[in-house]
Amino acid sequence: MSSVGTKKAGLLQALNREVRRMSAQGVLLSAAVAERVGLSSSDLECLDFIVMAGPEAMTPGQLVVATGLTSGAVTGLIDRLERSGFVRREADPVDRRKVRVVAVEARVRPIFAYYERLAQRTQALWAQFTEEQLRMVLDFTRRSIELSAEEATHIRTLPPLKHVAKSARKANS
Repeated sequence: MSSVGTKKAGLLQALNREVRRMSAQGVLLSAAVAERVGLSSSDLECLDFIVMAGPEAMTPGQLVVATGLTSGAVTGLIDRLERSGFVRREADPVDRRKVRVVAVEARVRPIFAYYERLAQRTQALWAQFTEEQLRMVLDFTRRSIELSAEEATHIRTLPPLKHVAKSARKANS
């Protein structure tokens, strides 16, 4: 392998490791915030999908697509978020047969306080990059999200690793 190939391989290896670390930190950050607001991490992340949808809200079907959860799991998720006061179900204004899930701003707004410091620090970090660099990071991020979603869908089609799943269940009981 040429020295250029070796350098690129090393760079790709470092990038892979750092993306994994960033993903893990995102999970840990979500867990810390979720603990403070009384939600599970996954419920908090699903609530964020609803918040990001804005005033248009989301249908349960859109949540199924966004999360990869089953329709039954999404119903349970919406029930939990509704009982906690974070969302409400509303009839779709165009098609009254459809239900839309809307974030309750008064309940969701306080959650943003936990992210404010990070948002400010992230903005300061991004300010150090050129527009071209930011476009490249945005492109990388969008493509990575798409890849991750596709892989999550694929993984759900695979059989579980029985010996791993059994020992994990045993350890958690």
